[in-house]
Amino acid sequence: MKTNLKSTNGITSHLLLSLLMCVAMAIQSSYVYAQKWVTTWASSQQLTEPHNLPPEPFLAGNSFRQIIQVSIGGDEVRLRLSNEWSDSPLEIKGVEIAYALTPGGSYEINESSTVALSFEGKSSVTIPAGEWIYAEPVKFHLEPRQSVAVTVHYGEMNNRSVSGHPASRTNSYLAVGNTNDFSKSVATMHWYSISSLDVKRQNKRQRAIAVLGNSITDGRGCTNNGQTRWTDCLSRRLLMNQSTKDVAVLNFGLGGNCVLRGGLGPTGLKRFDRDCLGHEGVKYVILADGINDMGGSRDGMKTAEDLIAADREFIRKAHEKGMKVYVATMTPFKGNNYYSEDHEKGRQHYNEWIRTSKEHDGCLDFDRFVRDPANPAQLNPVFLFENDWLHPSAAGYQTLADGIDLNLFK
Repeated sequence: MKTNLKSTNGITSHLLLSLLMCVAMAIQSSYVYAQKWVTTWASSQQLTEPHNLPPEPFLAGNSFRQIIQVSIGGDEVRLRLSNEWSDSPLEIKGVEIAYALTPGGSYEINESSTVALSFEGKSSVTIPAGEWIYAEPVKFHLEPRQSVAVTVHYGEMNNRSVSGHPASRTNSYLAVGNTNDFSKSVATMHWYSISSLDVKRQNKRQRAIAVLGNSITDGRGCTNNGQTRWTDCLSRRLLMNQSTKDVAVLNFGLGGNCVLRGGLGPTGLKRFDRDCLGHEGVKYVILADGINDMGGSRDGMKTAEDLIAADREFIRKAHEKGMKVYVATMTPFKGNNYYSEDHEKGRQHYNEWIRTSKEHDGCLDFDRFVRDPANPAQLNPVFLFENDWLHPSAAGYQTLADGIDLNLFK
């Protein structure tokens, strides 16, 4: 009897431990679904470089209309505005949202759809340096992939210290004064101050993918005003699939960005928590960065190991929040000045870890999707953009999205 009792107690203890683990996993997973909001559009913010600052007449005292295209729809929204990287307060006199008539090729809007936003009941707000703020939620119906115009009327601010996203791939329109007449506006392909747009969750199936990346994710080589980044193409595929039609795709690509050190904008290590963990309803993370680290490396193998260590840290943090993490292999770049045999050795080592590792939740084999079958160290020539042998064309971005298994996001 004693032997049997010990055996039974052992089994009971094992079952109890298993049950506790299942409960812990359920609590982690419920983190996403307990959130009231889901982010449907977002951009990674940085201190705008001098050559990417707003053109004349600049932002202070003027009006700026920006066009974004959301992922999933909803009936209630809230806008997040950023002054995170400026060294001065940002005064905003007013903000309106409306349906845009194009995905970016025009400043025109459906005037009757215009909704003014407020901040604690007021139309104006001053955002301190280094901070961000949500506007109050408003009723505003959004269809999936709808184009939205966000018009910001600026007050006092430092025109040389601006938080924004340099590469919108979409026209924005700058008009003189506090106005909604953009007939004489100046077009510029940048976003400023707008950080994300959330929709109120309509069902527990609504969730988001956060993508950490560089200029390839940011869309260099896509069709301007066409919304043809690979993340846009993936979003359209998800919406067409019954089991993934409630999944948003958030593009946190930054041109010239590095994971480890250097590069443009805050490194992946510095912005991962803010971008991938700091937005609403994120259930999945895609890591698609590192090519600039490798291209600027003095030791390809060491850089590969450092990237693996960084990815492990990202995976740990995301898993702690019940999120799944998918890692994209590094695309080829032979023919670009990033290429050397040492860099290629490091790229292959990094990609082998991605393909074989059991530490993440899946591999997106971008390398295989777009490489040249006859010369795997370089991009397939049919996907070249400006012959730089680094950035895919719009067709290449569509191919990246088409190669992704949608079952990963069920």
